Amino acid sequence: MSDLLPQLIQQLFNGLSLGAIYALIAIGYTMVYGIIGMINFAHGDIYMIGAYVGLVTLSAVGTTSGLPIWFIIALMLVVAVVITGVYGFAVEQVAYKPLRSSPRLVALISAIGMSIFLQNWVALGQGARDMAVPALLPGAFTFHMGTFEVFIPYTRILIIVVAVALMIALTMYIKHSRMGRASRACAQDMHMANLLGIDTNRVISFTFILGAVLAAVGGVLIALAVGKLNPFIGFIAGIKAFTAAVLGGIGSIPGAMLGGVVLGVAETFAAAYISSEYKDIVAFGLLVLILLFRPTGLLGKPEVEKV
Repeated sequence: MSDLLPQLIQQLFNGLSLGAIYALIAIGYTMVYGIIGMINFAHGDIYMIGAYVGLVTLSAVGTTSGLPIWFIIALMLVVAVVITGVYGFAVEQVAYKPLRSSPRLVALISAIGMSIFLQNWVALGQGARDMAVPALLPGAFTFHMGTFEVFIPYTRILIIVVAVALMIALTMYIKHSRMGRASRACAQDMHMANLLGIDTNRVISFTFILGAVLAAVGGVLIALAVGKLNPFIGFIAGIKAFTAAVLGGIGSIPGAMLGGVVLGVAETFAAAYISSEYKDIVAFGLLVLILLFRPTGLLGKPEVEKV
């Protein structure tokens, strides 16, 4: 019993870091849905591409180059952000823009096709096998509580710090910037925003790029934390992040953040105290419960149909 609290703290940090990754990806889902009412099922593969770009950048720089570790990680993030931003824009232009006036099912099928294309594109270029990611931050912050040693890897701390900083920056940007106000106007009424002179095409493209940027950061950070990746990690991560977005309230940015954290903590505690084989059951079971008793999600609001 005396070791229970330290173990809970250990698992809480693990859950928060996993939840932060889910939140970064879920924000992309919820922003796209909030503006155009569609689900970008290729978004998880953008996250995967971000991880691969980070690894390629690391391989090009080299771990023995003599550069500071923080500079190498920052370079990985910057290159991943730039390249996946281009991918996010391309996905919007190819898979969504021509289909905006089509039924939602058509756009959904297009997004699934784009997801499969991106998976195989990377598999052909990098191989379908697992690839090892060198450990740039191998150490951990440790402290004792009674007879138990709490072990928090530096990579997990980095994930939490970077994710929190990005979420704060995103919230401030959406609230106070010109593009942020335009995005909120489009989310409320796309047609009226267009009549008022807002370039809605630009706002939609910006939303896809911003979502891709956040997913790329998550991909690089989780690659450093886990130490391996393959072309198919985006599928399950995308499904989990979509679950987090629905859990928090699809269309709500704070809801996506909260849903990611709740899902990550629930998964981690399920794996630690039940079985790792049951963590997915707990995650999706939680989603079913939320949909049964609060269909709009934790922070979502009922949709009012405009007539």
